[in-house]
Amino acid sequence: MAPPDTDGSVEQRNPSHVIHLVTTGSRNNNISVRMLLQLIKEAVNFINTIDVSKFSRLLSRIIQKLHVKAERTFSEEEEQKLQAALSLDKHALNLVLETAAFILEQAAYHNIKPAALQQHLEEIHLNSDKAEVFSQSWASAGPELVEKLKRNTFAPKKLDFVSWQLNLQMAQSSQARLKSPSAVLQLGVRNEDSEVHENILVELNHQQLLEFYNKLEIVQAQLDSLT
Repeated sequence: MAPPDTDGSVEQRNPSHVIHLVTTGSRNNNISVRMLLQLIKEAVNFINTIDVSKFSRLLSRIIQKLHVKAERTFSEEEEQKLQAALSLDKHALNLVLETAAFILEQAAYHNIKPAALQQHLEEIHLNSDKAEVFSQSWASAGPELVEKLKRNTFAPKKLDFVSWQLNLQMAQSSQARLKSPSAVLQLGVRNEDSEVHENILVELNHQQLLEFYNKLEIVQAQLDSLT
């Protein structure tokens, strides 16, 4: 998400919007906003358990990679090491990484001051030492990140249509009655400056489909928070 750039500068907004915006999302989508609030609350609890020096290094890496949307912040191998180092399972680590990135993106979008960011993070019950890490990291790296986000050129493919079908795969054993269901999504996309269409097929099992749905809910809530 790049900050607004109509006249070459980032609009100065009320700092209270950065964190409290999750309570003022679309009136027509209160469910997704409540879900985002719950996820942030859960993430805050996890962040509060992390050693402050480890969290500082973690946040520094997130800021360095935040403007590069085509790359993961950490490789799969690095994430496994982080789980052990931070005593977090995969779900908890992903939630911490995504929430930290979301907070920083909001700080960039609203051009918030470091002191105000720290204050609002403490208001959502983030421990003061972790809130201070956010504030210090934002003070040192925030201006550069905002400039990088402003310079980003983002020309995604446009989604034209979505279709789907269900697949039922019979078990290998002739005596087994179990079936392995999956959903196949067909995404019809095209480049914005071209009429060339491309079909992307994605097969998801039940768990993967649930995780995908939850991701879409988070995206919807974040979009609502900006409207």
